[in-house]
Amino acid sequence: MTSIPSVNLEDFLSDDPKRKQKFIDEIGKAYQEIGFVALKGHFLDDKLVDGLYSEIKNFFDLPVETKQGYEIPGIGGQRGYISFGKESAKGKKEGDLKEFWHFGQYVEDDAERAKEYPKNVDVKELPAFNKAGKQTYQMLEKTAKYVLRALALYLDLDELYFDNYIHNGNSILRPIHYPPITEEPKAAERAAAHGDINLITLLMGAQGRGLQVQNHEGEWIDAIAEPDELMINVGDMLSRHTNNKLKSTIHRVINPPKELWGTSRYSIPFFMHPISEMKLDVLDSCIDAENPKQFDDITAGEFLNQRLIELGLKK
Repeated sequence: MTSIPSVNLEDFLSDDPKRKQKFIDEIGKAYQEIGFVALKGHFLDDKLVDGLYSEIKNFFDLPVETKQGYEIPGIGGQRGYISFGKESAKGKKEGDLKEFWHFGQYVEDDAERAKEYPKNVDVKELPAFNKAGKQTYQMLEKTAKYVLRALALYLDLDELYFDNYIHNGNSILRPIHYPPITEEPKAAERAAAHGDINLITLLMGAQGRGLQVQNHEGEWIDAIAEPDELMINVGDMLSRHTNNKLKSTIHRVINPPKELWGTSRYSIPFFMHPISEMKLDVLDSCIDAENPKQFDDITAGEFLNQRLIELGLKK
């Protein structure tokens, strides 16, 4: 496959069974073949998107000392600010050429679950920053819920199979700033080749060239969304749970050509995580004689902890 398929969530949400099945078939096929789709018909509107981009640009324009005041020790980078070059791809020494922020789950109906997660960090210099982050988080979480319902049906599971696992899940909204490049980066990239940890990732900000996806032939192809599209890809948790039937695809953000080194890039992925106790054991329906079980049993929380250590975010 040499391009990213486009699907429309309105098909799945329609009352027409044929349109709904069309969406299920299209997204399932895409995730088996390349692990990425471009999605129209999501729950974000232009006003919300524009407001969040304005706020995150304001935040990343703050003085370094101010931003570093929001870098919280001891929580593995799970909330607040993560400074430039701190995260590296699994197996890579060089830090990625990026700084970012983490918004986490807003638990409002489960006191015990709320204790499990670090609190979100308020930016006092920007009163609208956290409000825009929360609204975007919740609209992306809603979009992800319906994508996972479609995938549950594709996998011959109950449509609501994932619902209880993702309600109050450990999901993360990550506004990223890739600053201007000031010197030859040598081996470092804006985001080195990697697979995502989680169930699915919903990406805002893939409109310009930069994001690349590696297809099954090992070729790197550009993943460029239309203005009204999100890029949505399978993460390692879902790949593992489905015995690699739905594929977590390696992707990267390449450095721009030298004449564009002076420009910033912003993107905002939403990493949909389940609750920590979800078992990622391979689904029985995804095991057969031709596809024996490929992965050991593990919970989502255990898997996340392993990967945060590998990424250098946790000791």
